[in-house]
Amino acid sequence: MFRRRIAWLAAALTLLFHALGNAHYGFFRDELYFIACGRHPDFGYVDQPSLAPLISAGSQAFGQSLFMLRLVAAACAAVAVYITCLLVDELGGGGFAQVLAAICVALAPVLASFGMKVSTDMLALPLWPLAALCIFRASKRDPRWWLGAGAALGLAFNSKYSVIFFAVALLAGLIASGEGRRLANGWFALGAALGAALALPNAAWQIGHGLPMLELLRNGAAGKNVVLSPARFVVQDILILNPVLSLVWIAGVVWSLMHRNTRWVGATFVVLIALMIALHAKDYYPAAFFPIAFAAGGCAIEAWTQRARWTRPLIAGVAVVCGIVLIPFAMPILPVDRFIAYQSALQLKPQSGERRVLGTLPPDFADMTGWPEMTDAMVAVYASIPPDERSRVLIYTANYGEAAALDFFGRARGLPPATSHHNQYYLWGTRGYTGRDPIVISINVSQSDMRKSFTSVRLANEYAGAPLAIPLERDDPILISTGLKRPLAQAWPFTVKLYY
Repeated sequence: MFRRRIAWLAAALTLLFHALGNAHYGFFRDELYFIACGRHPDFGYVDQPSLAPLISAGSQAFGQSLFMLRLVAAACAAVAVYITCLLVDELGGGGFAQVLAAICVALAPVLASFGMKVSTDMLALPLWPLAALCIFRASKRDPRWWLGAGAALGLAFNSKYSVIFFAVALLAGLIASGEGRRLANGWFALGAALGAALALPNAAWQIGHGLPMLELLRNGAAGKNVVLSPARFVVQDILILNPVLSLVWIAGVVWSLMHRNTRWVGATFVVLIALMIALHAKDYYPAAFFPIAFAAGGCAIEAWTQRARWTRPLIAGVAVVCGIVLIPFAMPILPVDRFIAYQSALQLKPQSGERRVLGTLPPDFADMTGWPEMTDAMVAVYASIPPDERSRVLIYTANYGEAAALDFFGRARGLPPATSHHNQYYLWGTRGYTGRDPIVISINVSQSDMRKSFTSVRLANEYAGAPLAIPLERDDPILISTGLKRPLAQAWPFTVKLYY
């Protein structure tokens, strides 16, 4: 009972921490895109499954609210901490192990980031550990828990496809550690069938649309993403989980490999990391596994300090202090000017797993700035069109972030639906516009591209962009193009289709 109270308290504190700290700076590019997608309900989308978009759109049912949107991510972080504590209990750990594991899961930067903003990773944060918890219970208590494991993995598939590699690693880990015999029962088969049934609608959507997610991954691997060597991949995971806190999950992996009943956890980790390295994944793709490793690490350190219990408050205190030091890089808890000064004082520079020019702020924070200002610039250009000609206006953007921002902030101000060649917007086409002689207002698209389709292209506004926005969204031309050379169905999209 005492340990269960620790779990509830840790979850409540995590929820409060995120609720107070999340809703700052502004809407993130992908959050705006998820809302746009979720307002077009479907079983899938070009570049993500359906859960994150549907939840995001639902959070805005009663009006625009950054707090309500990010409260969803906060709840996922809180549930992840609670499940981590349950995992500790399942592993035989006591109160100290629960406290240490909870601190690490709440304060590890990449996990805190998953709980800070809506993303395809936020649901994986509690669901991957939940699957592991169900596997432990299926192995030790009741095989019917395989249904829970299958449901968790099936739901996780509808959040992010990287769960496929986690599932493969789980199977390989169980078999390699000698636990394969536990798979030979009907409840495992039913759990696998349940997971497959939950994944089927989205899988069918992807197949029916030609597997666009594979095109996205190929384009990313071909030039967008930084390819990490095996050693650098592991080092990056240590860094994004906080070098000090990483000592706990490393201890957990070692400890789990040393014990027969938990060996599958360590084996799963090894297989998962090997798969991610081989596939040139981004460093944070396996991050939802680490609450499991932190739970094992809490148990390991508790066991190793059995004769020196006086060290436990010191260990927990060091974990809290070291965790808090890096939390401002994962959560927008500092005003922007103070964050910049803090970042400079620690001599840390913004990092990204992609090949792109970075600005002053880390990419996630930078992508939370500038969207209302961009909308203001587009509204001003739209207002310059004579009222009797505005029905001919088609809004066109270079990427999904711009289109989603204009849909979110601009519709109440009279802007028509935004269009783009990028990702899901490509499938939505011209959003119902069928006019023969459109007036196209575009942003961040080159004049040379627009001249391929229009006889007249003029610069309406050189939008400078918010000073702290990502460089991609600065100095973006806003063009007015008229005199379509070909029928709209043949000319659209006006730039090259690209999923990335």
